[in-house]
Amino acid sequence: MKYLFVFLLTTANFLFCLQAGYSQSKPTPPDNRPWNADWIAAPFDAGNSYGVYYFRKSINLATKPLSFIIHVSADNRYKLFVNGTLVSLGPARGDTYFWNYETVDLAPYLIAGKNTVAALVWNEAQFRPEAQISVRTAFIIQGNSAIEEILNTNNTWKCIHDAGHQPIPGYFFAASKGEMVDMNQAVKSDWKSVDYDDSTWPFAAKVMGGTLKGMSWGIDWALVPSTLPAREMTYQRIPKLHSAVGMNVPPTFPGEKTQVTIPANSTVTLLLDQTFETNAYVTLNFSGGKDAGISLGYAEALFDKGSRATRKSNRNDVDGKVFVGRIDSLIADGSQGQSFTTLNFRTFRYIRLIVNTKNDPLTIHDLYGTFTGYPFKRTAVFNTDNTEIKQILDIGWRTARLNAWETYTDCPYYEQLQYIGDTRIQALISYYNTNDDRLARNALTLMDHSRIAEGVTRSCYPTKGTQIISTFSLWYICMLHDYWMYRNDSNFIKDKLVGERAVLDFFSKYQQPDGSLKDTPYWAFVDWAGNLAGQVKGKDGSAPIYDLQLLWAYQWAAEMEAKIGLPDFVRIYNEKATQLKGTIQRKYWDPTKKLYADTKEKTGFSQHVNSLAILTGMVSDADMPAMAKRILADSTLTQCTIYFKYYLHQALIKAGLGNDYMNWLDVWRNNIKMGLTTWAEVSDLYYTRSDCHAWGASPNIEFFRTVLGVDSYAPGFAKIKVEPHLGTLTNVSGDIPHPNGKVSVSYKLVGKSVKSESPKVAATNVLAKNNLNYGKWQINISLPGKTSGILVWKTKIYVLKAGANSFLI
Repeated sequence: MKYLFVFLLTTANFLFCLQAGYSQSKPTPPDNRPWNADWIAAPFDAGNSYGVYYFRKSINLATKPLSFIIHVSADNRYKLFVNGTLVSLGPARGDTYFWNYETVDLAPYLIAGKNTVAALVWNEAQFRPEAQISVRTAFIIQGNSAIEEILNTNNTWKCIHDAGHQPIPGYFFAASKGEMVDMNQAVKSDWKSVDYDDSTWPFAAKVMGGTLKGMSWGIDWALVPSTLPAREMTYQRIPKLHSAVGMNVPPTFPGEKTQVTIPANSTVTLLLDQTFETNAYVTLNFSGGKDAGISLGYAEALFDKGSRATRKSNRNDVDGKVFVGRIDSLIADGSQGQSFTTLNFRTFRYIRLIVNTKNDPLTIHDLYGTFTGYPFKRTAVFNTDNTEIKQILDIGWRTARLNAWETYTDCPYYEQLQYIGDTRIQALISYYNTNDDRLARNALTLMDHSRIAEGVTRSCYPTKGTQIISTFSLWYICMLHDYWMYRNDSNFIKDKLVGERAVLDFFSKYQQPDGSLKDTPYWAFVDWAGNLAGQVKGKDGSAPIYDLQLLWAYQWAAEMEAKIGLPDFVRIYNEKATQLKGTIQRKYWDPTKKLYADTKEKTGFSQHVNSLAILTGMVSDADMPAMAKRILADSTLTQCTIYFKYYLHQALIKAGLGNDYMNWLDVWRNNIKMGLTTWAEVSDLYYTRSDCHAWGASPNIEFFRTVLGVDSYAPGFAKIKVEPHLGTLTNVSGDIPHPNGKVSVSYKLVGKSVKSESPKVAATNVLAKNNLNYGKWQINISLPGKTSGILVWKTKIYVLKAGANSFLI
């Protein structure tokens, strides 16, 4: 990792105008007429090397149009501008069999007279992110009708390669690399503007015709309309300057737009703090500084000095720390009005800016970010005076947002991959916190596309590689069941049942005669905990952690097949589930410890195995509470990390311990104490790699599902079960989004306990209790239309109807 400490002096110029006018039309159904636009690229360019390319075309309009709809895509990525204003980013990542295009109405940005449509297209080639599938560099626009076809890409467009851009390879192996930009070689002036002179630019070359999916027997990009909305783009200042070495800097920089001039022949290092983790396109505007070197580094946290960049202590501390992170580097060309914006967003809390001037001073005019992410709107509400709950929910929401882009991602800084194990929890967070399930639907569709010929899914998708975590295919079946239960669209899931059957058929090939899995191939990851991160198995090649996941998948699949699938599969899966339950009980139950062991030899035990045993019905209702208490109390068990605590907590809640939920949140409390503003990947906060992993945001599910108690009680959320677990809380309320509107609940304890009172006061309070329902719960529940449900309060069940329901219990 030595190169991360090298001050890289390089790279080129482009101006990315991130303006408030950025918008993108909602997807419109394709009319299925053949496209007559071409995929175009720079002339005499093979399209398989790293490169940044600019495309332009000017048109004249007699009047400002009311509507001007185009469809646009590129390989790898594009930024589309109209008259200098950014109007679209894309394409949303997919694969070559489902290559997305965005639909954009350009009318708000067009004027009567001359207009220029321009695009920045880049191909990171061998340095591209792991999630980026690619054919070659290319760009395409198709007009929606004959009028808009004036913008169809063909040889009337111009295109030029910007020679100033080169990549900075780095150890962040799966995400975007850094950029090296030499302003001396870059395209000059504002190439997006109407007045820019492109007379020396060559005309673009045709790569091939654009073809919609299913309209040709052999194509490189099978075009489909993106189902996702435009990403959020929000201006964001960097509020804090921690240190300045080499000169004094105005105290208002960079929190306010402040000019800073670095003298000639100087080296200045600034450490900036966003104060919370973010995803943002970073923009640096500057002038002068001929041949000055500029380095922009981005880090989630600083590392402890002397730890070889492996140990991180409190994330708020900067003294005694070293900076290690992704780097962008520039060489200034000495001109006025130079500007750099990252091609891809950067994830960071800290930014280190180093400027090394030569004989010419360099003036920084501004440095800021533009936050980006999937445009989720938080509609869930949890009302409480408990500030800790609010803080946990806010950090969890930030964590979820930073891991939602054009797909869900495991972490925004290192990998940016949509892993199924992570995504199951992320999708549930979306269901409980927003009214928007489009990203979840997109995830389920991509995972279905990822299945290989053997039937199993890839561990993450989209991806240019083929990593298989076989256990994640079982979580995919659980994800299908989750969507089926929480969203009213059974036809969407019905279309995915073929994939569910293929996954279960894959696993059936590795089942022994007793049903137990043996030597399942690929990576059998469960959790970053002991040997559960790799392949745990006994001498016979089996282990209950895999059998239990398969058992749960059979149970979920049987439920879906019974309602929307085929009866034969219901019978098959139920038979297999029954057999597995018997085998697990016989092979792995330890009557002495009264727990299920990790292997047949019974030499190790884990919270993981016993949590899944409760969740899959291996444990009777009568035995669950005692077993759950053993899982919590026995520190010799392999402990769940922050990820698998989601399943541990579900088991404890099922066992009747839900009122203790607030007592189980120490790992989240430790994150807060350590200065994290998003949840870390694992529970060891000193040595966790990623500081932002959405699989740790499960409290953003459980404060609504467990504490407020709102859960689906039938497919499509058609029936609602309300079973609160309030613990010591005595006055809470909230709203949870629902396909038909929202569910609102409130719980308030009327009165309080009487302690150490005088006889007169006690008599008064007894009278109040008798006359004013002293010490009872006022419960109000509102269900959306076309729903019904039940309230479970202690041992009693109360019927709920659509609309308002009130109880004094």
